[in-house]
Amino acid sequence: MTPSTWLAARDQPVPEDVARLLGTVPEWFGLEAANAEYVGAALEKETWTVRDAWGVVRGVTLVDRHFPHVCEIYLTVVDRAAHGTGVGTAMLRAIEADARDNAVRLLEVKTLGPSHPDEGYARTRHFYEQFGFLPLEETDLWGEGSPCLFMVKPL
Repeated sequence: MTPSTWLAARDQPVPEDVARLLGTVPEWFGLEAANAEYVGAALEKETWTVRDAWGVVRGVTLVDRHFPHVCEIYLTVVDRAAHGTGVGTAMLRAIEADARDNAVRLLEVKTLGPSHPDEGYARTRHFYEQFGFLPLEETDLWGEGSPCLFMVKPL
């Protein structure tokens, strides 16, 4: 599929797919305990997926709605084989459209902060910046050595 043909939709929980997708990108998701938390979260959080023509999940985004005016991108993971094809873009656009339709005023995402030299997460931050997310604050929420960057996008 090409980027223009990927469709993201709200879906049922897909914890097995989350586990499988996390395993395709260990440089982003290489901590076993964190991955177990993501798989557990996939049982209960709002789930958006992109599936290929055969119904195989190629990307998952988990969403939290803390308040009626805020929507948090809790996790986005895309199958390595589909990186750069528009899967992440399709999910983000669909979630943003749904948020706007439901009077959400802020989108939020937390990611590894720029004070950490990880190149993969630099690309992650760039992806969100391309869609209008702004860095808000870097904290030690995740502990020493793992700076957490809050990014927000006004809708």
